[in-house]
Amino acid sequence: MSIAKIIKVIGRSPNGVDDAIQQALARVSKTVHDIHGLKVVDWTIDVEDNKVTAHKVTLEVAFGVDE
Repeated sequence: MSIAKIIKVIGRSPNGVDDAIQQALARVSKTVHDIHGLKVVDWTIDVEDNKVTAHKVTLEVAFGVDE
């Protein structure tokens, strides 16, 4: 039987949603191992002076639990 745990993380990037996801994955993978998948649960955009300044994604990160 395998068991997974899910945590939520937020990634932010001025270069788009894909980069925000990559940044979040790179950061969380420094301390969380055996990541099986990601789920985007929210995506928001920061705006200043009518211009997009950053994309933020909330991710659910699924990873294996040591037995």
